[in-house]
Amino acid sequence: MVSIRKRVRVQPGGVVSVQDASLPEGAEAEVIVLLDEPAERLSRTDELPPLARIVGSGSGLFTSAEEVDAHLRKLRDEWD
Repeated sequence: MVSIRKRVRVQPGGVVSVQDASLPEGAEAEVIVLLDEPAERLSRTDELPPLARIVGSGSGLFTSAEEVDAHLRKLRDEWD
């Protein structure tokens, strides 16, 4: 495996371009992008919603913490 390390600037639209004469035309390559900026400064538009927002949103799931507690209490009682 050959490794090429380049410093590049991310272009508008999130485009990253790597050029190196030693890269053979037509070869497949894996590209890994490591950003210097902290994650807090990155765009969060593609981020998954926090777990707290999706818990209980499915059909047949618990709608409150009290329902969860009651269900767990019932299960524990069955184990005894």
